[in-house]
Amino acid sequence: MDVSTRTKTLTRLGPVLLAYAAFIALGMPDGLLGIAWPTMRLDFGVPLDAVGMLLVAAVTGYMTSSFLSGALVARLGVGKLLAISCALTGTALIGYTLVPQWWMMVALGVVAGLGAGAIDAGLNTYAAAHFSEGLVQWLHASYGIGITIGPIIITTALTTYDSWRLGYRIVAGFQLVMALAFVLTLSWWRDGHEEQTDGPREKRLTDYKTPLAETIRRPRVWLSVALFFLYVGAETSLGLWAFSLLTEARGVAPRVAGLLTGSYWATFTIGRILAGLYAKRLGVDLLVQASLGFALLGALLLWLNPFPLANLVAVTLVGFAIAPVFPALISGTSQRVGAHYAANTIGMQMAVTGLGASLIPTLIGVLARRFSLEVVPVVLSLLFLTLFILYRLAMTPRVENGNGQVA
Repeated sequence: MDVSTRTKTLTRLGPVLLAYAAFIALGMPDGLLGIAWPTMRLDFGVPLDAVGMLLVAAVTGYMTSSFLSGALVARLGVGKLLAISCALTGTALIGYTLVPQWWMMVALGVVAGLGAGAIDAGLNTYAAAHFSEGLVQWLHASYGIGITIGPIIITTALTTYDSWRLGYRIVAGFQLVMALAFVLTLSWWRDGHEEQTDGPREKRLTDYKTPLAETIRRPRVWLSVALFFLYVGAETSLGLWAFSLLTEARGVAPRVAGLLTGSYWATFTIGRILAGLYAKRLGVDLLVQASLGFALLGALLLWLNPFPLANLVAVTLVGFAIAPVFPALISGTSQRVGAHYAANTIGMQMAVTGLGASLIPTLIGVLARRFSLEVVPVVLSLLFLTLFILYRLAMTPRVENGNGQVA
């Protein structure tokens, strides 16, 4: 293999591998707070529920940068945006370990959220434009690896060195390394860097510079955004409420319920890895509809609970079924709204994931307190049914002109 061939191969594979590494790094901080919080709050002298302030700050930053990511990609380019975002996140995580006052920690939460949101939306935008459906599935499986590694790092830091700060500094180091990697590989992330062929290059969704104001006037865009709001809410709700449902409402032993809840996330991660093998063969449309159909079946099984092992089968089935949905929805954004509006739409979709992940589980909690925890599978069934219907509406035939706009 000559130098030219090796260079071309690296240029094609480099962004894929670096994107996977970035998504691992993106997932790592999300696995820290839950384990570090008991020690962290004692160091800052704040009550147990003060974590809500930090979460709100982070979600605010995340939603802001995600929503604006289309405009930021158009102005800065994907490579520069990712480099800046990783640097922001790494700096904020280091700042957590240095500031003496809680309000400073909360302020840094906004910075960390800004960085994470731009990384998430920026990489998803690039992946939707350049990666196959299977590669996008594996990209999101990489996040699962990161969120698994994070708790290991923080647990080791606490048990071996009695320091949550060390764990955060290690993860911050990964973020800063990623920032440097993006700086050194800026040429990889420019549209048009691929090997040139005769004739004009096919226009990618990241080539469009559509104003955000134009995008938000499109009904199909908001329909696509609604899919993400409801999907992430459903995904998070089962992970959050499964343990309580099984132990408090159905008398399942805590250890068994813990294993069942763990099986949800385990099959979820496995499902994304396997989906990378068959996503292209099935196509985004069939993959999403089949996944939502099986998820609905699993939610109904959890609701009816007709036989002793129904809980195990239902939770495992839902986890495996929904695994490919989020990456597939990302890959199919341009099919739903048109390439002209896809980059901005992906940013908006990522922005509402924070809302869906917080509001829908909270609503289920309110309903469970008013009625019983048995509302959990009922609401999940309604969510998956609604998602299936909305997706069919989003994929209704449309006319698109040569500029990637819906006529």
